[in-house]
Amino acid sequence: MKKISLFILFSVTFFLQSCGKIDDNYQINSSGYPINWSFAADSCDKSMVANFWDSNNSIFYGSNDHTRNWQGYWTEAHALDVMVDAYNRTKNTSYSSIILAWYDGVKKKNGNTFQNNYYDDMSWNALATLRAYNSTNDTKFKDATNQLWSWIQVGWSDNICGGGICWTVNNTTYKNVPVNGPATILAARLYEQFNDVSNKTWALKLYSWMKDKCFDQASGLVYDGVNQVGTQEGTNKTSFTYNQGTFIGAALEIYKITSEPVYLNDAVKAADYTLRSMINTNNQILVNGDNSDGGLFNGIFIRYFTQLIQNPNLDSMIRKRYIAFIKHNAEMLWYNGTNKSLVLFGPDWTSNPGMVTYLTPQLSGCMLIESMAMLSNAGLLN
Repeated sequence: MKKISLFILFSVTFFLQSCGKIDDNYQINSSGYPINWSFAADSCDKSMVANFWDSNNSIFYGSNDHTRNWQGYWTEAHALDVMVDAYNRTKNTSYSSIILAWYDGVKKKNGNTFQNNYYDDMSWNALATLRAYNSTNDTKFKDATNQLWSWIQVGWSDNICGGGICWTVNNTTYKNVPVNGPATILAARLYEQFNDVSNKTWALKLYSWMKDKCFDQASGLVYDGVNQVGTQEGTNKTSFTYNQGTFIGAALEIYKITSEPVYLNDAVKAADYTLRSMINTNNQILVNGDNSDGGLFNGIFIRYFTQLIQNPNLDSMIRKRYIAFIKHNAEMLWYNGTNKSLVLFGPDWTSNPGMVTYLTPQLSGCMLIESMAMLSNAGLLN
């Protein structure tokens, strides 16, 4: 996954009210018609199947016009996640059939293995296959998760950057949140589900390293990573919405297995930073993605931000503010940023993408709409 070295960060600006609080007075220039979020999510999921699923090869195309036939191993993991979202919500067997077929198709496309040179890509696939196992009860997904987890652990070293899992097999000097965030989530979930204490130990040490090296506790900014040259460490302070989201997810999973409030507070700090500093200040919409790896960044933030909203111990006033933000973004996307004839999304949630879009921004749009359906069905939008 070359996203960190190639992706140029969008400029972000603090947007603070005069009193220093996050602005939650969201307005949309639109018709404002009521949205049935479950119906909207149904449309997104059907579009994913109709426009992106390659039934011959059991993978997802990288674009809806099929000119990009493969957008990468890590992207397929998030496509699987969206299909799991659809199946969990609807129990429609057409989605479970795709989930089961995905296993063989993606494994074949990746060289008849789920092993990869990027530890973060393997982490994303392990998270997705664990969810697929929990949805289908097919043990091949559990076996794949365990195999991936064993490969991921090899990337840890104590003598470089003071710990952490390295970014790639060939780059052992760079340790970053894109690896250690999802790895923390994975280890904590494996511990919670299967009660292997070693996984709890892994989750705690991964999170501790990430918080110590990559988290500004004063602001809530999550740095991308740390590089070591000789004995000297240098911090890459580049910020991405998906690092904010992954850190939120990791903090929430550690909170679940420890019940220590500090971890929930960490998640809130990271979320608040995103809402005030990683938005387009003219409309309070998350910074635009792109048509490559960056197209997934906002969707990943939304996935874990939604889990924070759903946490029962989140302060009610904070939850209200977060719901206002996600609802504003989702309404802007649905009213203004959707090609309604094909149900397509682009990297700019305020603008219709036209007739062609790419898998990564499409997935982010689907994650946002699915999150709204989830929140609506839980009665949290009332």
